[in-house]
Amino acid sequence: MTAVSPARDSASRYRIEPTVWQALRSPRLLTREVLAGLVVALALIPEAIAFSIIAGVDPRVGLFSSFIMAVVIAFLGGRPAMITAATGAVALVIAPVVREHGMQYFIATVILAGVIQLVLAALGVAKLMRFIPRSVMVGFVNALAILIFSAQVPQLLGVPWAVYPLTVIGLAIVFLFPRLTKVVPAPLVAIVVLTAAVVLLGVAVPNVGDQGRLPDSLPTLFIPNVPLTLETLGIIGPYALAMALVGLMESLMTAKLVDDITDTHSRKTRESFGQGGANIVSGLFGGMGGCAMIGQTMINVKASGARTRISTFLAGTFLLILVLVLGDVVAIIPMAALVAVMIFVSVATFDWHSIRPSTLRRMPKSETAVMLITVIATVWTHNLAVGVVLGVIAAMVMFARRVAHFVTVTRSVSDDGEEARYAVDGELFFASSNDLTTQFDYAADPGRVVIDMSRSHIWDASTVAALDAVVTKYAAHGIAVEITGLNETAAAFRDRLTGGLGGEH
Repeated sequence: MTAVSPARDSASRYRIEPTVWQALRSPRLLTREVLAGLVVALALIPEAIAFSIIAGVDPRVGLFSSFIMAVVIAFLGGRPAMITAATGAVALVIAPVVREHGMQYFIATVILAGVIQLVLAALGVAKLMRFIPRSVMVGFVNALAILIFSAQVPQLLGVPWAVYPLTVIGLAIVFLFPRLTKVVPAPLVAIVVLTAAVVLLGVAVPNVGDQGRLPDSLPTLFIPNVPLTLETLGIIGPYALAMALVGLMESLMTAKLVDDITDTHSRKTRESFGQGGANIVSGLFGGMGGCAMIGQTMINVKASGARTRISTFLAGTFLLILVLVLGDVVAIIPMAALVAVMIFVSVATFDWHSIRPSTLRRMPKSETAVMLITVIATVWTHNLAVGVVLGVIAAMVMFARRVAHFVTVTRSVSDDGEEARYAVDGELFFASSNDLTTQFDYAADPGRVVIDMSRSHIWDASTVAALDAVVTKYAAHGIAVEITGLNETAAAFRDRLTGGLGGEH
């Protein structure tokens, strides 16, 4: 049997196929990647314009940012086929900067956020993903699906009646066309068919051109003219930190979601570095920055079947070509087509299995509660970071409560009545050890007490303090206590802290 070195095993673990080279050599795969990139580019245009409006900047800022970030992340990112561009979450966080301090400070904030993301990546922030429970991940996915769907509702209110049949036809195409063939992405078919129908029938419905003015020139280098002082740092620092954290959190969780969908492993630390680099470059060309986009990523990976960086790169490239060269054609695309595509994405993204009655009956109530907390907090605040953080906190509290109830203390007395033995069973930490002192019969026990810890483990100073308190209480009754069964690590931990924590009584 041949031994596999850890380095080689790690490299194979992160090798995602098909690779770019394999896709370039296969006409079928390359066609799929090209068409996927085109679909994503079309879907990015109204989104980027909408997010620019949220941030309070010119539509060109969001469009250029999406182009730059998609192209840069295609080379620097760790998750192939994931789409990074201007996003609503980031726009909401940094919108106050441009309102209160102007465009120069706004761009400086974006660049600083990228630098902070590089620092966080170097500190290994991606490793914190392991502390996000599955219930939070499910809540994150479901909340995103709800937000994607709710974002389409305004496009269906107060519009001409023709929008509704067009949307229904678009939905029928994106849901049913894959049953005929998957060679051409269904979303692209829906966009082409509905655009042709609107043009041929002369139907007046809202289109992409109504969302904002498309740019007519390439982005240029933009160095923000702000004083390099502590006062400037005090202004932009909090917003940059918030943007960096929100962007990384959404990007890493989206990467994990794509990993699950494609049954592959991606490099989360490299993705963190890539996000930071993309935001810096975006800011240097006057962009608003951003992060991974769950909706467009699902269009790329799930609806179009893309798997490589080619689709990500082409999404950015096609976006620039579409708005600069084919702006007049893009402008006539009916919003109904894009609404149909995004509704499909929301339905495909939602984890329907998680809300089935059979699943809810089997799932522990605490897990369901954590999922609901994540969903409600995210949808209520429209902030993914808030939802995920609250979900993780709720999961920690639920876990602590559940584990705390697993600790038992069993008392037995020797035949001669000279010795009382207590067997402690379970994990001892702050949530479970606080009640430890109430589990002993101090007044009725004989002159010798043995506490057997062989089936328990000490995890924190609270447990050491609780054991010290037990020993002190017995000493007040003139009873000697022997603590046995601690493993080497737990014994060394207790020896280091016992008697030095104070407050024993």
